[in-house]
Amino acid sequence: MTVRTGAAAHHRGYFHEAVYYGSDDDLLAVAVPFLRGGVEAGEPTVVSLGERTAGLIRDAIGESVPITYAEGGSVYERPAGAIKAYRELLAGYVAEGAGQIRIIGEIPEPSLGATWDSWARYEAVINHAYDDFPLWSMCAYDTRMVPAHVLEDVARTHPRVAQPDGSHPPSPPYQAPGEFLLDWRPIPHDPVQDATPVLELTNPTAAHARSAVAVPAAAVLTAQQLSELTLAVSEVVTNALRYGVEPVRLRLWLGPDRVVVSVTDLGAGPGDPFAGLVPLSADGGAAGGLGLWIAGQLCGHLAFARDAEGFTVRLTTGVPYTGLGLR
Repeated sequence: MTVRTGAAAHHRGYFHEAVYYGSDDDLLAVAVPFLRGGVEAGEPTVVSLGERTAGLIRDAIGESVPITYAEGGSVYERPAGAIKAYRELLAGYVAEGAGQIRIIGEIPEPSLGATWDSWARYEAVINHAYDDFPLWSMCAYDTRMVPAHVLEDVARTHPRVAQPDGSHPPSPPYQAPGEFLLDWRPIPHDPVQDATPVLELTNPTAAHARSAVAVPAAAVLTAQQLSELTLAVSEVVTNALRYGVEPVRLRLWLGPDRVVVSVTDLGAGPGDPFAGLVPLSADGGAAGGLGLWIAGQLCGHLAFARDAEGFTVRLTTGVPYTGLGLR
C-alpha cells in the first residue's frame, strides 16, 4: 500500500511536477518544505541538483539532515542512462520498504541547448518509465536562463507545477507521453555536418559499418568511446536493415572533439514512442526498441527525425555540440 503525504496524498504511481523559479528564494520556498517533509516522514529524500543550487539547499536545510545529494546532477549525463540509473535507485528504495520517495533534480545547463530534444523526450517518457514507483519528484528550471522553447516543452511534459505558495496546480499544456512524442522535430543542426562527410556507406552490414566507422573515428575518440560508438552504430544499422526500408545510408563527420554518425532509411521508424529511452513499451515494445535503447546508453547524444527522407538516427560520441558556447 502506497502511503502519501502532502500534495501527493492518495496519488498512486509517479507524481511529477515542474518548479519554475526566477530567484533563489523562489527555489528554496518550494524545495525546502518538500525535502523537509520527506525527511520528517521517513522517506528516502534525494537532491540531484547542480553544485550551486545543491549548495543553496545545504545552507538552508543544514548538513545534519539525512538527505542524499547527487551533486553536480551527475545522473544527467545522457537521457537513457538517467532513466536506467533512477529506475535502479527507485527499485532499491522500494525493496527496502519505501512507501514514497522524493527527488528534486535539474537538467544541467549545457543540455538546454542543441541537445535539448533528447531531454524533452526524457521528460515526457519518465511519466511512463517511473509510474510503477511511489515517486514524487520535482524538476527545477531557472527561468532566468532557460530558453523560452524549453519552458514550453517543460509545461507540456510535466502534469503539475509546484508553486512557492505551496500550491500544486495542473499544467494546462500537459500532454500524455505518447501524444507529446508524436511531435517529430528536425534534428538540431551540428556545425560539423556543414563539411563533406568523411565516410558514406549504402546498405552496409553491421560488421562493415563497425569496421568502417572505427578507422576515422579513432583519430578523435578514446578507446572506450570508440568501442561505444561502434557498438551503437552496429545496433542502429541492424535496426535499419531489419525494420526499415532500403536503401540504408550511413554518413560520418569528424569534429575536433566529437564524431557524428547519421543512419537514414526510407521507413517510418519505430512504432514505439519510447524507443531509445526505455527497452520496451508498456505493451511489449515495437520493432527496433531495444537496439535504440542500447545506442542511447552509449552515445552522448542520440537524436531522431522522421521527414521526407525517411527515418534518421543521429549518434554523437565525444563532446556533443550544445549551441550555447558551453561544453
